[in-house]
Amino acid sequence: MSHDVILFLATFLASAVEAVEALTIVLAVGVVRGWRSTLFGVGAATLVLGAFVVGLGPALQQIPIDALRFVVGALLLAFGLQWLRKAILRASGYKPLHDEAEAFMRERAQAGAVAASGSAQIDWYSFTVAFKGVLLEGLEVAFIVVSFGATQGRLGLAAAAAAAAGVLVVVAGLLVRGPLERVPENTLKFVVGVLLTSFGVFWGAEGAGVEWPGGDVAILAVIGYVSLVSLILVRVLRRRRLAYRPAGARA
Repeated sequence: MSHDVILFLATFLASAVEAVEALTIVLAVGVVRGWRSTLFGVGAATLVLGAFVVGLGPALQQIPIDALRFVVGALLLAFGLQWLRKAILRASGYKPLHDEAEAFMRERAQAGAVAASGSAQIDWYSFTVAFKGVLLEGLEVAFIVVSFGATQGRLGLAAAAAAAAGVLVVVAGLLVRGPLERVPENTLKFVVGVLLTSFGVFWGAEGAGVEWPGGDVAILAVIGYVSLVSLILVRVLRRRRLAYRPAGARA
């Protein structure tokens, strides 16, 4: 049960982060150039992502479970370390924090600077930007959904978590009528990085033949260890950055 809760939480948070970024792009284009073509692009990307999950999920379940867990674990570890690395650098001050309000204004300016394209029925710029934004942000979510679902036989649970996150973000965006700059996206990315890295270690080791003490409950210990190491790295890097601050610089 606890394993399913963690799986749902990891998928939900990862989906929420990507949904916020996709929503920022869609809102910026829709506000400036209109909603008809923008929503067509969103719908087309959603269909492609749905086909990816429906087609690849059952196919992966035909692979021997140990081999599947090893491969998926390695891929999740690569994804998770990428997210975690950026989150640690942002938390320690080596990389600027992601600002959705700034991203919204940038996308809005770009959309307004491009001349109208296409026919009266569809604006291809709006369609393409919305399609690309939703597809690219959604591919990571689709991969996580398929990986979690195929490895644990919980494709429905993972898909439900992603859908719930997407609906929540869209509803919140409609209510505030703007980018969700108040969402603690950098903190969410840190948490998601920890969870994906932990699942990658756990499943990769299982696929390699490791028997974890306590079975699935051991994932909690892995998450705790990865969290502790990540927080220590943040603290060490922050101290190093402050120690090498040029003389006379403001604290």
